[in-house]
Amino acid sequence: MTALPTPQLLVSVRSADEARAALAGGADLIDVKEPSRGPLGTADSDVIAEVLRAVNGRVPVSAALGEFVAWQDRFVPRGLHYAKWGMAGQNDRPSGAVIQIRTSSYAHFPVLVAYADHRRAESPEPEWLADAAVRFHFPAFLIDTAVKDGSTLLDWIAPAALAQLRFELGDAGVPVALAGSLDEATIRTLGPLQPDWFAVRGAACTGGRSGTVCSDRVGRLKAVIGEACGVGAG
Repeated sequence: MTALPTPQLLVSVRSADEARAALAGGADLIDVKEPSRGPLGTADSDVIAEVLRAVNGRVPVSAALGEFVAWQDRFVPRGLHYAKWGMAGQNDRPSGAVIQIRTSSYAHFPVLVAYADHRRAESPEPEWLADAAVRFHFPAFLIDTAVKDGSTLLDWIAPAALAQLRFELGDAGVPVALAGSLDEATIRTLGPLQPDWFAVRGAACTGGRSGTVCSDRVGRLKAVIGEACGVGAG
């Protein structure tokens, strides 16, 4: 089995000010999304550009680009490291859509997303998408939840099944991000899996997912990751 990396912290932001707060708290990757538009809600292009300028190369920047079934070719500012799409509404296992995502040029690294609550999203099973990520050599894979109703990732997928997905992807060299309304308790539970990233929004905000990113909360999450994974938080 390949050695696992030290997990990093991805924080989703909806503005340049939130990006600056996330950076001040120690975020390792800034993700741009508009949470009012869904689990992978696309932010306006000018917001993405403002976040890129605010980050100014200090850490990688990713962007959520919505559900691929609804994607229309549109302007996306240059400079993104990662771009990700969901597969809601495509539970027929669409290999063609997966290939289109893999060959997209909106960022250096396209990300394939699986929803743990895939039946609610009418999305392919995480296992099928993980196999596709390995088959098509995806640069990254995200496991998230589609419906933000207070349930967490572990309400929809058993820890053992999640571990199997994580380690199969890791052995194939596909970096893995875990998301899905993660909080301190779920991060501690998932710590032994040592994903490449823990991805959060609500836990990093004052006021929950629709609130505002708080640097102190980000710093606290960094410390929890270090404790949960047996590494330094710095």
